Amino acid sequence: MATMTLNKTDPIQVLMAEDNMADVVLVQQVFKTSRWPVQMSLAIDGEEAIDCLRGEGFFTAPYRPDIIFLDLSMPKKSGWEVLCEIRADSGYDDIPIIVLTNSKSEADMNQVYALGADFYLVKPRDLDELYAAIEHVENEWFTELRPPA
Repeated sequence: MATMTLNKTDPIQVLMAEDNMADVVLVQQVFKTSRWPVQMSLAIDGEEAIDCLRGEGFFTAPYRPDIIFLDLSMPKKSGWEVLCEIRADSGYDDIPIIVLTNSKSEADMNQVYALGADFYLVKPRDLDELYAAIEHVENEWFTELRPPA
């Protein structure tokens, strides 16, 4: 869990590593109704997610999100690889990683937790389920960052 407390006016910085733009738009819609101010950055593949965090490639400075939403199936570098790289670097230990995936496999879920993810979330079938799932994430992790506005 994150140990840093933000100002009430600071938006929670979310890095979403997701190649499906429909999923991105849905999550953005849910965050618009959040009790917390949220600023979401997007990486459209695993390689871009790592570059974003490290300030490499097209990124001029490292990005330090408060929380990461990570899809497992992405081009160039899978979410599995991204998860392993992030958790291999102790500088990111305090950043919660929420795996947001289509996989309902118990083996995948167990492996993701073994690799250091904080939460495994199967992409919901409808918008109401997505609202409930994101609200759970907000209540569990965003309150660690700061109380709701």
